[in-house]
Amino acid sequence: MTATIQSPRSGKDGGKPGAGLIAPKYRRSAASKGNFEMAAWLFMRLSGVVLVVLIFGHLFVNLLVGQGIQAIDFGFVAGKWADPFWQFWDLAMLWLAMLHGTNGVRTIINDYAEKDSTRFWLKIVLYAATTVIIILGTLVIFTFNPCPVDVNGIPLPGGFCPAA
Repeated sequence: MTATIQSPRSGKDGGKPGAGLIAPKYRRSAASKGNFEMAAWLFMRLSGVVLVVLIFGHLFVNLLVGQGIQAIDFGFVAGKWADPFWQFWDLAMLWLAMLHGTNGVRTIINDYAEKDSTRFWLKIVLYAATTVIIILGTLVIFTFNPCPVDVNGIPLPGGFCPAA
């Protein structure tokens, strides 16, 4: 007598024709998340290419042009952020890096978090952290003042401005 070994993936079909095939666990409906996942996949590829250009441009300007790494200080950043071009450059680098990284971590959460509630809360924490960092980073770039003054109009110590 020959015993039939049933595959754990075959379900309860045992010796029926088609046994051994993986039973479809997920059904696609007309309102699937396929479009979002495709857009996220495409975003990762495109943002990665743009980030490579932004990061190498950033490194080239900061480390190789002028006096190199010795010139990077408060005054260097203040002078750079006085130009709207560099504000936009750093803003694009911040936003793309954060969104690219968030999308990657979202994918990891979807792949490895087994419980729906765990997946939900991990994504909430991820999106909250991303939102806070993007907002604070954007505020720093656009509200940075190299010549801080107090309420009485007196320049605060540590400012970049020449003595008045």
